[in-house]
Amino acid sequence: MSKKLEGKIALVTGGGTGIGLATAKRFVAEGAKVVITGRRKEVLEAAAREIGPAATAIQADSGSLADLDQLYAEIKQLHGKIDVLFANAGGGKFATIENVTEEQFDQTFDSNVKGVFFTVQKALPLIPDGGTIVLNASVVSVKGIPAFGVYNATKAAVRSFARTWTNELKDRKIRVNVVSPGPIDTPGMDGLGANEEERKQFKAGLAQQVPLGRIGESDEIAKTVVFLASDDSSFVAGIELFVDGGMVQV
Repeated sequence: MSKKLEGKIALVTGGGTGIGLATAKRFVAEGAKVVITGRRKEVLEAAAREIGPAATAIQADSGSLADLDQLYAEIKQLHGKIDVLFANAGGGKFATIENVTEEQFDQTFDSNVKGVFFTVQKALPLIPDGGTIVLNASVVSVKGIPAFGVYNATKAAVRSFARTWTNELKDRKIRVNVVSPGPIDTPGMDGLGANEEERKQFKAGLAQQVPLGRIGESDEIAKTVVFLASDDSSFVAGIELFVDGGMVQV
């Protein structure tokens, strides 16, 4: 059986853990060579070892334009192109409107909006016509989760980019789509609770909001990203595909 990404070069930002790591593994299983990025060198290198010889780890902060320039210079030398870009890096912290600091606001927009924008802009010279771009947003692009207002807004911006870029890149046959996960069991989610008990309660509360009655796994997002990155979705462009157990649909 032929593999869906045979011979492709893929870049996964934030590929050291969680959804990024699971997706990089899936890309390799489907025949791609993968470059993963992240800010923490040890985490990245451990992830690359876990994925295997088809993976290369390059330390880079998506919010830093200098890091992005360096990243793409290295990829150009290494592979000469990027067929599939999964702009996955990002994160956020809880704070109600009264408690958001300027630093937190700037940090969240830098990583989630500015980072995604320039990750894609600077990748374009390396993406061949017919390439695919998948952006990682979230159900919060359409839901007003309390105390998450800045993060929610960044994900709405990411969703908006896909609409514009679908039009701007159509002459190059580059498809841009968004995957929007619901609650997923990742290290990032664990970081939102102060202790084990708080984390357990947080996850249980989220599971109650999901019609399927549970939170998702990273690999469930990864399989969806493979679909959007491959020819299986050849007539799919500009969409936001919710992978959320029905959370925002019913």
